[in-house]
Amino acid sequence: MKILNRYIAATYFKMLGLCLSSFVTIYLVIDFLEKINRFTRAHGKLHHILLFFLFKIPEIVSQVMPLGALMATLLTLGALSRNSEIIAMRGCGISLRKITAPILVIAFFLSLFTFFSNEVIVSNTSEEMKYIQSVLIEGKSPNAFFRQNNIWYREKNLIMLAKLFNPSIQTLEGVTLWQTDEEKRPVKRTEAEKCVWDGKSWILKGVVTRYISSGDIAMAIKEPDTPVPLDLRLDDLKVLDKHADTIGFFKLKRYCENLKKSGFDPTRYEAQMHSKISLSFTSFIMAVLGIPFAIRSGRSSGAAFGIGLSIIIGFAFFATNAMLLSFGQTGVLPPLISAWAANFIFALTAIWLTMTVNN
Repeated sequence: MKILNRYIAATYFKMLGLCLSSFVTIYLVIDFLEKINRFTRAHGKLHHILLFFLFKIPEIVSQVMPLGALMATLLTLGALSRNSEIIAMRGCGISLRKITAPILVIAFFLSLFTFFSNEVIVSNTSEEMKYIQSVLIEGKSPNAFFRQNNIWYREKNLIMLAKLFNPSIQTLEGVTLWQTDEEKRPVKRTEAEKCVWDGKSWILKGVVTRYISSGDIAMAIKEPDTPVPLDLRLDDLKVLDKHADTIGFFKLKRYCENLKKSGFDPTRYEAQMHSKISLSFTSFIMAVLGIPFAIRSGRSSGAAFGIGLSIIIGFAFFATNAMLLSFGQTGVLPPLISAWAANFIFALTAIWLTMTVNN
C-alpha cells in the first residue's frame, strides 16, 4: 500500500503543479495586460513593475489553490481510470476510500499550508506590493498610513488619526486632529466623533478643540460642525477595505477587537476574519467534491471534462460564498455562519455524492 500511496500522491502532485502553474500564468498575463498601460503612463520603471508582479504571485497561488486542488483531483482520478488502473486496484480488493486517501491527505495539508501562507507570506508581500504600486510606480506621496489598528494621515502642518473608515457612508470615525507650528510642535488638538465627506470637503462633527500652549492645554472649546481642509481622497481611504482579503486572520482579529473596545461595529470585518479559516479549507472540500465526479465519469472522461467541470464547480462555489459573505458583512447573517455556509453546503453535497458511489 505504501508504494501505491506514493504512486497516487506523485501523480496528484504532478497534476497539481501543472494546474497551479497554468492558473498563475493566466492570472499574471491578464493582470499584466490590465495594469501595464496605467503603469507606463505613470512612468513606472521596468524593475519596479516586475517586482510588483513577483510579489503578487503568493496572493495568486492562495486564491487559485482550491480550484487547483479540484482540477488536480479530477485529472488524477480521470487519468487512473482511463489507464484502467482504478479497475486493477479495485480488482485487487482495494476500496475507493484507500485509493483516494492520499489525495485527501494532500488536500488537507494544502489547506493548512494556505492558511499559514496567508498569515506569514501573503500579508507581508501584499503590503510590499501596495507600496511598490502606490509609491515607486505611481509616484504617490506616502502621507497616508493604513494599519489594522488605526488610520494615520499627514499633510503640511496637520496630522490626523482615525479609528475607522466606513466606506458605505463615507465617514471617518473616532477622529483626532493635531495642528503643529513650523517647528512641528502641537498647538491645537481637535477631537471629533466623526468626519464626513459631503461631496466637496470633510466636515468634523461632535467637535472638541483643545489649544496647547507651552506643552499644556490652555483652553478646551466645544464647537459646531467644522470643515477641515484635508486633501484626502476617498480612494485612498478605501485601501484597507479593498485589501482586507490579504490581511491575516490574527491581524484582522486584533483589528476587530480594537474596534469593539473603541465602541465601533466590527461586523463587516468579522465576516472576513472568519472567512480566512473557511476559505483556507476550501481546497480540502473541493478535493472531496471532485472524487465522486471523477469516479462517476470513469474512463469516458478526458482532460477537457476535468478542466470544464472544475471551472463550473469553482465558479458555483465562489459565487455562493461571495453572496453569503456579503450577507454577513451587512449583518443579515451572523459573520461566523456567513463565512462557513458555502463550505458547509458544498461539503454536504460532496458527502451525499460520495455515498451514492458504488464502492
